[in-house]
Amino acid sequence: MTRTLYLLCSAAPPVFDVAHVIEDAQSRGWNVCLGLTPTAAHWVSASLDGLAALTGNAVLWQYPLPGEPDAWPPADAVLFAPATFNSLNAWALGLTDRFVAGVAAEAIGRGTPTVAVPSLNAALAAHPRFELSLTVLRGAGVGLLYGENGYAPAAPGEAAPAPFPWTPALDAVHRAAAGPTP
Repeated sequence: MTRTLYLLCSAAPPVFDVAHVIEDAQSRGWNVCLGLTPTAAHWVSASLDGLAALTGNAVLWQYPLPGEPDAWPPADAVLFAPATFNSLNAWALGLTDRFVAGVAAEAIGRGTPTVAVPSLNAALAAHPRFELSLTVLRGAGVGLLYGENGYAPAAPGEAAPAPFPWTPALDAVHRAAAGPTP
């Protein structure tokens, strides 16, 4: 049985790897639905048709009009990565004017297993709102790959010290979707 993964991406450099991530998730048995922030959609605009063909689902970055049918099947899990400072804070505050923040917020309310991987620089990570947002999301049951076992921010203007943790993120989604072990 194929499970459905909502892969939500903000505009951060790891979004350029999204096709490889989709292929990896598909090799693990996931039907992938890709949601983007408007800026992320702009960044990968030349690839949108190819990404839709790769997933077999519409790539979405804005809400459908009222009365339009859902373009995606229900999610079995959500991976929000890369999740920028703005996206994480909006999500934690319940600000759902952006499609991906709304989908992520609803995932919490529906009890859908959800994992997020922040992608930001150390200056933004030092902002007090960021830690508050992480605390809110953890308290809501979101698995966060941040710090020692996930994404480690670099100084502004510097490249991240290690590759983005896509494989650990997909591993975490698999564990979260499997549920607690008896």
